[in-house]
Amino acid sequence: MKSFTIHKLLLSIAVVCSLMVLSAPAEAQRRRTPRQRGYTKIEVNEIIKRVENRSDAFVKLFDKALDRSGLNGTKREDRLNEYARDLEKALDDLRGQFDRKESYIETRPETRRCLDIASDINVAMRNRRMGGETERQWALLRAELNTLADVYGLPFVGSQEYL
Repeated sequence: MKSFTIHKLLLSIAVVCSLMVLSAPAEAQRRRTPRQRGYTKIEVNEIIKRVENRSDAFVKLFDKALDRSGLNGTKREDRLNEYARDLEKALDDLRGQFDRKESYIETRPETRRCLDIASDINVAMRNRRMGGETERQWALLRAELNTLADVYGLPFVGSQEYL
């Protein structure tokens, strides 16, 4: 009797584990739409504010780090500074559209543009040493941008889609 109970218990555990293993890939592949996430416009507004604040801090440090780098005075430096300005402009556009639209989901294209530009900056940050504080600010900004990407169901900065 004891052997039968142990056998039944082990079989039950094996079945449960099998179901968990089989359901994990399906859950990972299923991408929820932004509406299913249940964000309010107020919550998204706060996330955008954090992105804007982090971006302001990062852009200043990024420019100074480029000035101290071997890129100073090169076309590459100009291009990287332009990426940073483009990100600032894209965030301004996002803010403007977000404030005008009834639903935050209507600003998905503007958000995508911000993430696309940020991914270009991410490549530069990955390939170069910009100094501890600049890299720390980028990590903080990238985390906030990825929170925004999650809200809209878009790929994260630095994800395979952007490589």
